[in-house]
Amino acid sequence: MRGLYAITDSHLIPIDSFIETVEKTLQSGVAILQYRDKILSPKDRLQQATALKTLCNKYHVPLIINDDISLAKQVQADGVHLGHDDASLLQARKELGSQAIIGISCYNSLESAIQAEKSGASYVAFGAFFSSITKPDAKQVDIQLLMQARQTISIPITAIGGITPENGKQLVDAGADMLAVISGVFGQVDSADAIQNYVELFKNTP
Repeated sequence: MRGLYAITDSHLIPIDSFIETVEKTLQSGVAILQYRDKILSPKDRLQQATALKTLCNKYHVPLIINDDISLAKQVQADGVHLGHDDASLLQARKELGSQAIIGISCYNSLESAIQAEKSGASYVAFGAFFSSITKPDAKQVDIQLLMQARQTISIPITAIGGITPENGKQLVDAGADMLAVISGVFGQVDSADAIQNYVELFKNTP
């Protein structure tokens, strides 16, 4: 689990070109894809998630569903990502099985990350590290936390929040295994070119 972690956003991707847009990103070097939607109906979400699972299988990219354990189970996604107000890690593990990828948002809490690792999380996420268009009110996290986490936990670490190719290198150098990006990919005119700029950040690093 290393590289660019792309997260979909219904506000940034037109519904009539959703699949085509995401396929371009999968062709361009995305390491993991998260389906995140806050506005569509359950029927439309199921349709999109099902289509994404087929695409992700084609390009051998793990598909993670944001928040929704039931949807992840329905489409046989590779896992789920859970935030503070979502279902518990233990519930997700029970529903999705021992092989499922379960990510946990830890925001600015190293203690939460330690507990998540002990409870069997597959990876943890910290952020926002920079000002984020998607979540403008998110509390910003100091890069020192990332460095502390790298020395404390052994599961993969994801950094999120306003990450660009210009500021992402310092996060990779500080210990981030993955950079989670929404607008930096799907808000760009040329998403393939944007992805390549992120992919470059992981080259020649431990």
